This record gives sequence, structure tokens and C-alpha cells, in this order.
Amino acid sequence: MYISLSWKRPFVWLLRFRHRCGYGVHSPFAFDFITNVVYEKTPYYAYKTLAEEEKKLPAARRRRGAGESLKVKRLLFRLVNRVQPAVIVDAGVPSAASLYLQAASRRADYVEAASLSELFLEQGVPVDFLYLHDFRHPEFVEEVFRVCLPRTTPRSVVVVEGIAYNGPMRRLWKRMREDERVGVTFDLYDVGILFFDRTKIKQHYVVNF
Repeated sequence: MYISLSWKRPFVWLLRFRHRCGYGVHSPFAFDFITNVVYEKTPYYAYKTLAEEEKKLPAARRRRGAGESLKVKRLLFRLVNRVQPAVIVDAGVPSAASLYLQAASRRADYVEAASLSELFLEQGVPVDFLYLHDFRHPEFVEEVFRVCLPRTTPRSVVVVEGIAYNGPMRRLWKRMREDERVGVTFDLYDVGILFFDRTKIKQHYVVNF
């Protein structure tokens, strides 16, 4: 899987070259998100601390998968920092991304679930931020999404890892973004991002990340 993705990377970059830096995007919301979150270059003070904390994690948790590159983990940090969710659900193989998710919003309630049996959600509590990262098991990703979907609000954000890594994930990503409850969506190849604010026109953006 990883070798295949590494060979594809230059071609993916070339195919998406015109979708860079927000060029051609007319929506103020989408342009702001692309330029000030996706492409933001601020050297957050936390990055250095997080890199040190990551080195101390068990080897199994320091997963260096193609989906969770350093730029993806830092993007997760920026997303949570922007949204400031009250509840973060981290669903998938335990990884170093957990550090970045929690560091960006220390006050948020954090729920980690490597399986459906670990997905403990208090009744009535909305899911403000959901990170789905187990592209090798699309059925798990889809089931967690199904469970959490009724708990989304207009301020909710869902991030899905590996939306283009295999056929089942590509089809699942298409179903997710076509759901009537989903609003603006972004395809960054390594991850997909779903917003649920339906006051904004439903539109899908491809970004060269």
C-alpha cells in the first residue's frame, strides 16, 4: 500500500496542481479555509513540543503511515485550533495524531475508539470534531460515521483519512459527501473534510495539499 502510494504521489501532485492556494475559489468561506487553515504556515509553538512528545510514544503508536504524515498531523492541529470543539472523537488505529488533536484544544472532551466497542458517547452530547482514520477497514469507518452523524451540528467537522487510497474508501467518501446533512466538503487526497453548516451552499472542493 505505502509503496504504491509513494509512486503515485508525483502524479497526484501534477493532476491537482491547478487546485492550489485557493485559485479559482469564489466562496469566501472556502477561500479563507484553504488559505488560512490548509495552507497556513504559522510555526505554532506547540509543534516543537509535540515533536518531542511524539518521540516518547511506543513504537506501535508512532505509526508513520502515508495518511498520517507530519503535514496531516499539523493540519489536524490547525483544524481543531480553528474549530475549538467541545468534543473530539478519534476513531481508528491509535496513533501520534492523538497528541495533535488534544494539544489544539485542551478543554475538549477527548474520546478515543480503536473499535466500535470503545466508542463511548454520552447520550445527547454532540460530536463537534470526528477524525476517522482506518482506511484499511472502510466498514469500520462507515459504521462510526453512521453512529456519529445524528450527533453532528452546524459547527461539526469530520476528517476522513485515506479517501483516495483504495476503491472502497473512494466509494465511501462519495457517499459521505453526498449525504444531505453534509455541506461544504474538501478533498485533500490524504484526507477529506466535511462541514455541516448548511447555511453555506453545498459544494465540493479539490485542494492540492
